Amino acid sequence: MCGILCVLGCERCGGGESKRQQVLDRARRLRHRGPDWSGLHVSPSSILAHERLSIIDPNGGSQPLSNQDGTVWLCVNGEIYNYQSLRQEYVPNATFKTGSDCEVILHMYEALAEELDKKLQESQIQQASSSTASLIESSIVQPLLNRLNGIFAFVLTDEKRGRYIIARDHIGIVPLYYGRDASGCRWVSSEMKSLHDACVDFEEFPPGHAGMSDTGSGSGSSDGMVSVEKERMTKWYNPRWHDESWIPRVPLDHQRIRTALCDAVKRQLMADVPMGVLLSGGLDSSLIASIAARLVASTGVAEAGHGETSHSSTEDVSLSSLQQQHGASALHSFAIGLEGSPDLAAARVVADSLGTTHHEIHFTVEEGLNAISDVIYHIETYDVTTIRASTPMYLLARKIKSLGVKMVLSGEGADEIFGGYLYFHKCPSAEEHHVETVRKLKALHQFDCCRANKSTAAWGVEARVPFLDKEFMTVAMEQIDPTHKLCGRCTNGRVEKWVLRESFRGFLPDTILWRQKEQFSDGVGYGWIDSLKAHAEELVSDEDFARASTIFPHNPPQTKEAFFIRRIFASHFPQQSASKCVPGGPSVACSTSAAIEWDASFKLFADQSGRSVVGVHNAAYDESYRRNNNNSSQPSSSDEMDTKTSSSKSVKGEKLAEQDGDGDDEIKTAPSVTPPEKPIRVRA
Repeated sequence: MCGILCVLGCERCGGGESKRQQVLDRARRLRHRGPDWSGLHVSPSSILAHERLSIIDPNGGSQPLSNQDGTVWLCVNGEIYNYQSLRQEYVPNATFKTGSDCEVILHMYEALAEELDKKLQESQIQQASSSTASLIESSIVQPLLNRLNGIFAFVLTDEKRGRYIIARDHIGIVPLYYGRDASGCRWVSSEMKSLHDACVDFEEFPPGHAGMSDTGSGSGSSDGMVSVEKERMTKWYNPRWHDESWIPRVPLDHQRIRTALCDAVKRQLMADVPMGVLLSGGLDSSLIASIAARLVASTGVAEAGHGETSHSSTEDVSLSSLQQQHGASALHSFAIGLEGSPDLAAARVVADSLGTTHHEIHFTVEEGLNAISDVIYHIETYDVTTIRASTPMYLLARKIKSLGVKMVLSGEGADEIFGGYLYFHKCPSAEEHHVETVRKLKALHQFDCCRANKSTAAWGVEARVPFLDKEFMTVAMEQIDPTHKLCGRCTNGRVEKWVLRESFRGFLPDTILWRQKEQFSDGVGYGWIDSLKAHAEELVSDEDFARASTIFPHNPPQTKEAFFIRRIFASHFPQQSASKCVPGGPSVACSTSAAIEWDASFKLFADQSGRSVVGVHNAAYDESYRRNNNNSSQPSSSDEMDTKTSSSKSVKGEKLAEQDGDGDDEIKTAPSVTPPEKPIRVRA
């Protein structure tokens, strides 16, 4: 991940040069995101600053990027996975200055803008300002952004035509904030820390949207000024599934699901630097690791991500061949947990079966508590479960960077798409299941995407999320009837994410393929959450907690743990705009507020941990704990990195199969594979 900081409309305060030092000082706050190089472009009306993490074309892809005559500039944080096909199809005659995947955005914009100029000249119609903006939206912004398959947040300025475009990817995988300072200049940044004390107000830029400004001069000269007087926001990402009243009714096709996810992983393996996979040992991260391992074993790590679709079948590579031939040893996998955690045991099983070079990282509760303030500063939230889960991920990213890896694949998004959280066991119908997944995905930028991106970017590591690939999401949200995603009480006890598990039979050991969902902050070791709660109880007095709604009137904390986290957040980001960037509302096991209505027990005990789902989680909180920790109005929870705890009940298809032993022992003893060399063990 890179970091961008842009200021537009600088003519309001004496021109771009007057803000140069202010922007340079604040851009340094983003250097953790892009430690490899810094770039700056200053014009009379705008400043574009870029902090680069080099993944593609490390030597030649520095930003900001410009066109041939220096009138169009691009500052972007992201990866465009289909850039090669876009080059060939839409701008085959363009002269590219770099090998960067992002440069294609610049040339596609220029081609579309010139085409619009030509149409306007031929029609000889004097366009009104509002009409010009509509034409820019329909003729440039919509076709440009809808053709991209990637993760991105960018600012593009056109000094010839006097306009700019601000855009964010379809789900909000890449963070972006925007605001105005006292002089009216528009600030845009990857993280709020670089603008929170420069702007009088700011907010998160909405995912799947684009903001644009136009002087109304059309193709004429604007004297190099990019105006912020006339702004327009448009929603460019409009998939059919965004309509919550529409329910897909499509026959089940496991092969279609499997092919779409394998293609997504292949696209996202593109990199010119060392890469790896985050491996919790849960279903989602393990599937991503398994697909990546097969691609690496069949083509080699240097070629695995070249090309944009998977022409060689990942099904041709079996688990036994991966293990025996060590074909995936070039792929590094990373797991973290407290000593003896269920995630570490499960991740070891997966790594052994795939033959990856595995790194098992242990952390202590004390190390986690020591990092909390830094974590809150980097993640920029006070959402309780986001901080619970971000802390071990933040520590893990630091070790990943120290081992020389700059890009990792992760499993975020599957639980939202397929209904993988344990509270889905209480879902009353297929229709409500689908609507809840839509609600979850629309809010994901505030939770899992925020955590995965910022936890890793804090140390200059890029996390990619194949489950949220735009093409895969179309298949998963529009071509699967939600009856196949149902679990729990509507299906006689079927396991969560049954359709995903069935689609990938043979890709993982059965103990992993059918492992029960475990949220990341639980899976790293139950002692982590319990110790964080106890720590907060010691540090937050009863007197302070009684004044919580007075001290924090917006989203007042409902527990001492939430108060403890909120107080640290306010010390870093005291502005009211900052507190409003974080959502609120009750949640149980990462549910939306609406899903609280599904079960009476949710209203009595709404904690974000999966252990709060009584009768489903194998290590659920007992009645005494629930009675003494009744937080039914706990603030909104984050959705967490995919992990699953071992289960004493494994469900294959719709049939329950009893297994002996508790889950932890099962994970350690069940797989009948020959252990590889001992994994690298590092103390965080």
